[in-house]
This record gives sequence, C-alpha cells and structure tokens, in this order.
Amino acid sequence: MAWHANLRLNYTHERSRTVARYQHEGPLRILQSLYPEGDAICHNVLVHPPGGFVGGDVMDIRITVGTHAHGLVTTPGATRYYRTEQDTATNSVHARLEEGARLEWLPLESLAYPGCDALNHLAFELAPTAELMAWDVTALGLEQANAPFTTGRFLQHMEIPGVWLERGLIDAQDQRLLNSPLALAGQRCLATFVFASGSALAGPRAEAALEAARALIDHSPLKHQAGVTLAGPQVMVLRVLAPMVEPAMQLLRPVWAAWRHTLWGLTGQSPRLWNL
Repeated sequence: MAWHANLRLNYTHERSRTVARYQHEGPLRILQSLYPEGDAICHNVLVHPPGGFVGGDVMDIRITVGTHAHGLVTTPGATRYYRTEQDTATNSVHARLEEGARLEWLPLESLAYPGCDALNHLAFELAPTAELMAWDVTALGLEQANAPFTTGRFLQHMEIPGVWLERGLIDAQDQRLLNSPLALAGQRCLATFVFASGSALAGPRAEAALEAARALIDHSPLKHQAGVTLAGPQVMVLRVLAPMVEPAMQLLRPVWAAWRHTLWGLTGQSPRLWNL
C-alpha cells in the first residue's frame, strides 16, 4: 500500500521572531522549532517516519516564507528510494518566498537504491527581495554495501520558475552518462548547491561569494570535480561530483558557511543534527 504524506509549513515574522506553523496529513512531521542563532532564524527538522519511499509513495511539501521571515529546514537522515516493481516514488517540494524572506533548504542526502523509480521535484518562487540557499545531494546505489546502481531510474527536477530550470534523468542502463569523463565519470554522488535571489545579484556581492567558494574548492580533495558559476543574473550554482556522500558534504558545508557570511553577514551556525 502506497504512503501519501502532505505538509504545509508556514513561516511568519512576528515581533522580530520567525515563527513556524504547520499542518500535516500522513507520515510527515516537523519537530520542535529551534533558535540557536536567536529569534530571527527558525531551524526545523523534517521527519518522515517510514524512512524511505517505494513505488507509488508521494510526499508533498508546501512551504511559505512570509515577509522578512527566515527559515532553515534540514532532515535527521538520508531519504531512501527503495527498489520498486511499479509506479514512481515522488518527493515534491514547492516553496514560496515573500518580500525580504530567506529560506535555507538543506536536507541530508537522497539514496537511490538499485531498482528504484524516483522523482525528486523541487520548485522555489522568490519575490524580488527574497533569497534562497538550497542544495540537493544524491548518491546512486550503495557501493559500500556491495549494492551498485545497476538498475533503476532517478529523475531530478530543480526550478525557480521563469529564472532557472535543471531537469535530468539518471538511468542505470545509461553507461555513457554514468561513466563517461564528460558526464559523471564513474562518480556515484552528485550535488548541486544554489544561491538565488528574486532579482539580479549585485556584481561585487556575487563576485565575493564566487571567490569564497572557489577558495574552498581549491583546498578541497574534490577540486577537480567541483565548480561554481553564475548560471544567470539571479542564480549562483555550485556542482560537485564525488565517489560517495561524505566528501561532497565536506565541501558543501564550508561553502554554505562562507556564503552565509559573505552574502548575509551570518555565521555558519550548523543545525544541531549535523554534529551528531
């Protein structure tokens, strides 16, 4: 029997405090709101008790970040897409950011098990003065468990409507995509980290953020498998290929902290779960 879960998460800015309210149906929860950085930024942990998806499962998350609110969302563990015989497992996230709002969408990795049929669909709408940091990290197969990604499909969709769209199908049968030096080059973890603004980024601000990320890439073991660029006037994108999740995260997290400092004047206050 397929699981269907819905979550509506609403951040509002009330008396200098970001407040999170939510409604849910099915196996999807938000844990207690945390304020490790003070009242202005609300940290939340998104929990999916089944721990993974099979064919026909649907998780639908809708987030609204109100004017001048700032929310940070992460997860307690990996999202798992298991082998399925029929139907697609769907994870759909849609967020709308109002004027002056900020959202940090920072879930832990997705694991594509051999034989999965999965869709990971992310869409973010930004008002002109809203800003977003969001990443997507996907590992194909479980190499350390001797379960390589030899069968299955994983469709990724990441979008800022009218501004930027990335959509790609990873099929386990597509050896050219998986192993060509012009594609994934045998790496089995791919990560995309986006900073986006509802209007064009000022040149000096964007250049400072690019330089900060490039300095970290240059000192990373993945320096030949990572790069950062402006994908358009409103979007900056970091891409990483790695053999597994841990090296990718060891680059993403310092870049996130550097972008927070450079672009928002904030420290890299890691969510508590990242340090467990």
